[in-house]
Amino acid sequence: MLLEALGSALLGLLLAGAAIHRLSHRLPTRSLVLATGVAGALCGAFVTHSALDAGGVLLPLVGAAVVSAASLSLLLRPGGRLRRRSATA
Repeated sequence: MLLEALGSALLGLLLAGAAIHRLSHRLPTRSLVLATGVAGALCGAFVTHSALDAGGVLLPLVGAAVVSAASLSLLLRPGGRLRRRSATA
């Protein structure tokens, strides 16, 4: 189980690093993105391991990747300017 935790934390760091590399202009500070990636991966691995009573290492890592990617996607800001006008203008 320790290897699952270390593997999922490393996977979260890799996903967060890829997000920083590709989408740095749409993300908040680097430390927040890295922490979110690792925390999401650890939570995903824990939930998957608890729900499926994991017999292997692959399923918890898949769950870690899914939850980490989902939590990182919540940090994204809109790319362009919003061109909506208020109703009173």
